[in-house]
Amino acid sequence: MNSVFIVGGSGKVARSLAQQLAQRGHQARSLYRHAEQAEGLKALGAIPVAGNLLDLDKEALAKLMAGSDTVVFAAGAGGKGGAQMTDAIDGHGLELSVAAARLADIRRFILISAFPEASRGETVSETFENYMAVKKRADVHLAASELDWVILRPGTLLDSPGTGKVRAGLAIPYGDVPREDVAAALLQIIEQPGVNRVIIELTQGTTPVEEAIQQFDQDWRQA
Repeated sequence: MNSVFIVGGSGKVARSLAQQLAQRGHQARSLYRHAEQAEGLKALGAIPVAGNLLDLDKEALAKLMAGSDTVVFAAGAGGKGGAQMTDAIDGHGLELSVAAARLADIRRFILISAFPEASRGETVSETFENYMAVKKRADVHLAASELDWVILRPGTLLDSPGTGKVRAGLAIPYGDVPREDVAAALLQIIEQPGVNRVIIELTQGTTPVEEAIQQFDQDWRQA
């Protein structure tokens, strides 16, 4: 059984991940901000953990993380609050979580990032351009750490039911992907510790999720 601490536990991908973790016999510990979110997380099989990235320091967050095997960073401002909030959550929040994981002696850290081609060729706002820049800086910060990290870059997120089939690669064409399938890919990354220190791009596809992630498992490939 894995104990997984989910930063941004009330988000859509995070909730799906918590439910899938519980169904597989793992423990999901989901960080949430608003009191009314706790019961919904419990219903998914998660253990709700109250905390706000905007208020916590690394020592306090490390105490909340303590005892977990893996951290999944699923937090994001979602465009709300402008550039300042994006910087605080997607940027500083990631750096804070990395520092807290170190203090809590948790080596495995998985980041949900952004596909580099998102909205390229379209007219986008300054807020979105800042979002993409912050996401890239977060990737750089985590990749430069000594942690056993994985960065997952999904395409445009869909609310449609997952198909259980995806396309995953180091560099693939841009596309859409249901949130349920993103969560399923995260579950497979968690369950396959040989998937390590790699950036994975993810879209809809024709390959079963387990098989798509297994190609990155160094332990499996060397067996």
